[in-house]
Amino acid sequence: MQAIQAKIKTFLSKFFGNHDLQPDEDIFSLGFVNSMFAMQLVLFVEQEFQIAVENEDLEFENFRTINSIANLVERKTAVLAQ
Repeated sequence: MQAIQAKIKTFLSKFFGNHDLQPDEDIFSLGFVNSMFAMQLVLFVEQEFQIAVENEDLEFENFRTINSIANLVERKTAVLAQ
């Protein structure tokens, strides 16, 4: 889980400048997220972790924090492993 979180934080840090983003910090409430960034985030998650983000996965709760994105990745990769 920590490796997943680290990759997500590294990606997000490119967009958040000097802000030290915390694992449970709401990226939407910080005001950095627009629809274009949201699309980039989904593409990053799909490509980096080799998963498909389905329509039912496209909820704010799945992408609100580093931890929630990591949890989504873990759920999706657990399904693939079965």
